[in-house]
Amino acid sequence: MEDFGSALKIITERLLSARNSKGFWTGKLSSSALSTATAVSALSLVKNSADSRLIENALKWLAACQNADGGWGDTDKSPSNLPTTLLVDAAFALSGKETGFPETLKKCAAYIAERAGKTGDEKIEALRKIYGKDRTFIVPILMNLALAGKMRWEKVSSLPFEIAALPFSFYRIIKLPVVSYALPALIAIGHAAHYKKGGTNILKNLARKTTLLKLEKIQPESGGYLEAIPLTAFVSMGIISIYGEENPVAKKGLGFLRDTARTDGSWAIDSDLSVWLTTQAAQALPGDAGSKDWLRGIQNTNRHKYTDSPPGGWGWSNLSGSVPDADDTAGALIALHGFGAEENAASAKKGARWLLDLQNSDGGFPTFCRGWMKLPFDKSSADITAHALRALSLWKHHFYNEEIHRAARRALEFLEVNQNKDGSWNPLWFGSHYASDISNRTYGTARVLVMYRELGLAGTAEAMLGAEYLVKTQNADGSWGGVAGAPGSMEETSLAVIALAGLTGTNRDSFLKGARFLKEKVMKDEIKPAPIGLYFQSLWYYEELYPLIWGTAALRLAAKPGPGSEKDI
Repeated sequence: MEDFGSALKIITERLLSARNSKGFWTGKLSSSALSTATAVSALSLVKNSADSRLIENALKWLAACQNADGGWGDTDKSPSNLPTTLLVDAAFALSGKETGFPETLKKCAAYIAERAGKTGDEKIEALRKIYGKDRTFIVPILMNLALAGKMRWEKVSSLPFEIAALPFSFYRIIKLPVVSYALPALIAIGHAAHYKKGGTNILKNLARKTTLLKLEKIQPESGGYLEAIPLTAFVSMGIISIYGEENPVAKKGLGFLRDTARTDGSWAIDSDLSVWLTTQAAQALPGDAGSKDWLRGIQNTNRHKYTDSPPGGWGWSNLSGSVPDADDTAGALIALHGFGAEENAASAKKGARWLLDLQNSDGGFPTFCRGWMKLPFDKSSADITAHALRALSLWKHHFYNEEIHRAARRALEFLEVNQNKDGSWNPLWFGSHYASDISNRTYGTARVLVMYRELGLAGTAEAMLGAEYLVKTQNADGSWGGVAGAPGSMEETSLAVIALAGLTGTNRDSFLKGARFLKEKVMKDEIKPAPIGLYFQSLWYYEELYPLIWGTAALRLAAKPGPGSEKDI
């Protein structure tokens, strides 16, 4: 039997050492040029001398991580993109410190001119090619540019912020083109665009007070909407530009930005992914129940004031700006079952109810809420559907047996219909810089295959075709990237190894080759994260714990005698 035990011991110890004193994992998200730029823009509007050091450090950090082509990517491992580069350019302008970075801004201007022209209309058209009909991110960018004097206010759409005065249920009826999780931006930027362009619309003027109160009501204790630095920065900019820094929403938002600044001058896209990381780690470390009480204690017990989500779900973090979602609720249900089904049944029953009620009409599961399946927040996806199905199936003998059976049948039909011809499945919140459509089919396929195996369906045509896809796309060195031919990463290789565990023949050979790649990386101390995560609006990130968590799970399976385990992450 091949020895994977030494590597498993090393990576397990590293994962355990990353846990905090309270028994859970917070990790560390990659620093983001986009987040850093938006935070600088918001703080620069205040002209507070106390923020000067934060701004100066941030500008130095941005200058240092500029790519050779003159642009910026979402992470220091990402290729340049236009939205991030436009926002960095605006941040330098608003800071008033442009003269200190002549070469940086010269290269930046050349990048923008080449990819978006010089006029406002050309920039808008270039952004529309990126985001299509979704205005959720285009309008905040244009507002930021207008505040920096790089776009005329007449080019910034006057968002229908007045509808925020209506009940949440109304948004679903009218199929709002700016999604509910962007409600704070809808209000704040809507106000800014309206008043900067004259403010003559009577209906908007009548809704001003009500919508501002709603913006204040849904702001979390931390001050950070969704714990997201870009969203909070955009909201703060809009409010400050009209109502000043003493507005309650602006004050809390600015406080959040100051609190989340890193010592190197940068900001991440979000505070942390503690629930997601902890539930994944719990599955990678069977028998370790150190996070059990913490996880049960942060289950959402009330109708959420931000998204109107009913009680029962979990968000991605224990922090106040997080909101319930399907992937994290599924992860929590799986983790709780591993901690002990009987003692966690009451909490799990509420979570399962929340998850069952989320299933879309197409049989798949979305992220935040049922919907019309046009935008990422309510669109069904293969990876989330498979994760939800894994979670629900674990609890079907405890409650909701018939409902779970019906949900599973519909979900499996969704997965069958949405399997690509090559056998792969596309995920929603994970991507690959190397794919033409940025979709990470290794992640999507691996997550679905684990579900098929755990439900005893590894012999189905869909599962066998999915496994064949992974085998065919494995690199010669045993690794996997996000798509065929892409450089391998610890994360993608670990997920593929986990998916192929317990299978025989060619799949077993591929499993062992992947495990050897992971073993070598661990023994050479080359455990490095890759930018595979996609945040809201396809903002890239990497998380330092992903290779540790999934690598631990994969090597644990490789170290077991026999073909693998029935229950894997």
